[in-house]
Amino acid sequence: MQLQENAHQPVLCTQDIIAQTEKYVQSVLMNEGTGHDWWHIYRVRNLALTIARNEKADLFIVELAALLHDIADWKFHEGDQEIGPNTARTWLLSLNVETSIINHVCTIIKDISFKGARVSTPMKSIEGEIVQDADRLDALGAIGIARCFAFGGSRHQVIYDPHRKPIMHANFEEYKEKSTVTINHFYEKLLLLKDRMNTQTGKKIAYERHKFMEQFLNQFFTEWNSELLPL
Repeated sequence: MQLQENAHQPVLCTQDIIAQTEKYVQSVLMNEGTGHDWWHIYRVRNLALTIARNEKADLFIVELAALLHDIADWKFHEGDQEIGPNTARTWLLSLNVETSIINHVCTIIKDISFKGARVSTPMKSIEGEIVQDADRLDALGAIGIARCFAFGGSRHQVIYDPHRKPIMHANFEEYKEKSTVTINHFYEKLLLLKDRMNTQTGKKIAYERHKFMEQFLNQFFTEWNSELLPL
């Protein structure tokens, strides 16, 4: 794979680009406390590469996009959808990466996010579909539950309020401006992801993780609705 030549910087091999990008992302996200930390990136990268090998996709594109997909998430930058791809582009340009690769990775980063229960979010390449699946798989199962409550706590959300019902947002602007309670987020997003997987591998993994979340919610509401025992 050829990379652009730059008079001011040597051409790096793909392994060096990945290694430097990994260090860069770690430095930015290691102590992030909302569930979008370095270990989220680590898991998404590993899941994405597993799926990519099954799907015969471009491993370099998949790994770069997985590493950089949350480098500047719109949720933490006043809803700015461009800051993520722009930050990734600046970084990849600093490594002298080929323009077509940068464009591909930045398109994945721009399109990957969930944007509302009634909003379609198709990806433009198999690599994009894979990274999107991996990112969404990390929002499911036991880890997904833990991340959901970590994020809710960071936003000062109450765990549950029976008077506030889930909202199936019709567009991204509604979703972006939402105010919710943490349990509602399962219904507004997490429980919808199983049926939005792109790849067969993603669908298989999502099925088991989805079942675990349903079990958790059943137990949660059993406890919530149980009568208090006399002391």
